[in-house]
Amino acid sequence: QVQLVESGGGLVQAGGSLRLSCAASGRTFSSYTMGWFRQAPGKEREFVAAISWNGGSTYYADSVKGRFTISRDNTKNTVYLQMNSLKPEDAGVYYCAASGRTLPVVVLTTTVRYDYWGQGTQVTVSS
Repeated sequence: QVQLVESGGGLVQAGGSLRLSCAASGRTFSSYTMGWFRQAPGKEREFVAAISWNGGSTYYADSVKGRFTISRDNTKNTVYLQMNSLKPEDAGVYYCAASGRTLPVVVLTTTVRYDYWGQGTQVTVSS
């Protein structure tokens, strides 16, 4: 069992930056691929980024590639999402998730492949 708690959301102007954190409980954190998803009002939850268990592989949605960076610190049981050059369309609730599937990160882009979810943190981007 893994419990996830996101933090770091808030209100930022377009072009600004935010760093989201996701703290995980449990001693098996390092065995999970971690992902970030987001959901805007009235839209489905969409994939943002994923990182392999050891941080060696990452994958991003095209919409955030070059602006967002996912990273993890297994000694702190934490995964991060650094978001730069934010746009109004980046706004939404951001969720971190853990997947126990032994699949490449490039295919861990759908919600059904993740086993545990946090409660989310709100990101608002003003234009």
